[in-house]
Amino acid sequence: MVNKSKKPYVDNGWPQVAEGDHAVTELSSTRSGNLSPYGEETEFPLPAEELPYLHPKTVVNP
Repeated sequence: MVNKSKKPYVDNGWPQVAEGDHAVTELSSTRSGNLSPYGEETEFPLPAEELPYLHPKTVVNP
């Protein structure tokens, strides 16, 4: 007997858009390839002064 209680797969990662709008994909973008999550203004690599990283210091036991 076939299990009919199985629910269909729903992709929760797909963005919610207004009625009639479309999520931006590679097919509807002006550029081919992956789009940057940081926007088009950010250039990599960033200068070290702009990074929000503080390197931990290791204290050697005396």
